[in-house]
Amino acid sequence: MTNEKAVAEKLLQINAIKLSPQQPFTWASGWKSPIYCDNRKVLSFPFIRDFIKSEMCNVVFEGFPEAEVLAGVATAGIAWGAMAADQLKLPYIYVRPKPKEHGLGNQIEGFYEKGQRAIVIEDLISTGKSSLEVVEVLRREGVEVVGMVSIFTYGFDIAAEAFAKMGVTYRSLTNYPTLIELAIEKGLVTAEQQNMLLDWRKNPANWNPNQ
Repeated sequence: MTNEKAVAEKLLQINAIKLSPQQPFTWASGWKSPIYCDNRKVLSFPFIRDFIKSEMCNVVFEGFPEAEVLAGVATAGIAWGAMAADQLKLPYIYVRPKPKEHGLGNQIEGFYEKGQRAIVIEDLISTGKSSLEVVEVLRREGVEVVGMVSIFTYGFDIAAEAFAKMGVTYRSLTNYPTLIELAIEKGLVTAEQQNMLLDWRKNPANWNPNQ
């Protein structure tokens, strides 16, 4: 089993990822989706949490050896960034969606220096919009973002285009095609549902399960 499959299996095992092609979920964006990913659940399972953390550290260590600081994305990426930074013995910061409205008014929490090479730690990449907003915040402050690592990505074309446009390399521990392949192997979805699940990723904004 590849690492991507191993990670996907762990997420399915604890229901961090749920598949429901017949009764789709509604995202905050209004999109209908046959899948829901909640990686926060992983934090409640110590052995799986440790496995995911180690996989994340391997990706950072092997893929981005130039990393000088890890930057977690609030809120879901904060814990993963902190754990990975601890294991890799790297400095750690995290980025809020917007500046604090009191105190120092920080949007970036922690100590950092201009010119530092940072890897952003995210739990999930969908369209990439919120993740890349964090990249913009860091770059405005003079931090050099050299990459991003997430636990899961849907692999949307819109995300790939957005990351390419901003010149950000990203890696994910597992992804949607790997998950669907594993779900088929395990008999969790039928052949008909497989086609529905694959069609959704092609045009998620306009997907209709009843068509």
